[in-house]
Amino acid sequence: MKNKKYEEIIKKHRPNENRGLNALTAFLIGGLIGALGEILVELYIMWFHVSQAQASVFMIVTLIFFASLFTALGFFDKWVTFARCGLLIPITGFAHSMMSASLEYKTEGLVYGIGSNAFKLAGTVIVYGVVSAWTFGIIRLLIGGGAL
Repeated sequence: MKNKKYEEIIKKHRPNENRGLNALTAFLIGGLIGALGEILVELYIMWFHVSQAQASVFMIVTLIFFASLFTALGFFDKWVTFARCGLLIPITGFAHSMMSASLEYKTEGLVYGIGSNAFKLAGTVIVYGVVSAWTFGIIRLLIGGGAL
């Protein structure tokens, strides 16, 4: 009886979420981040006369820098509330997760605070990314894909 009443209370106060609108917003914002990245790559090629690969590295560093800066200034969380996964899926989300964990524990010092908590969320992303890549590589090797 108590569980049923509790579920009714939760359902009454749960905010309604428009998943279609959230998906469209994330798609558009993610696309804008991708377009911004491509513009940066082209500008770096033009300004610094570097290869596409080098310009791509500069672009990634730029996006990481600004995501970290905006996280430190407190803007990024507000933007993520609006843009959802459009800002969290690209490299900016990885930078945000590391920076926010570091800022949260900075009062505990460099080693026990920042050092031990920087990869709190990002570490799981790295682990599952590496394990997924390894698994996909083994599957590809077994079905005859071999090396590129």
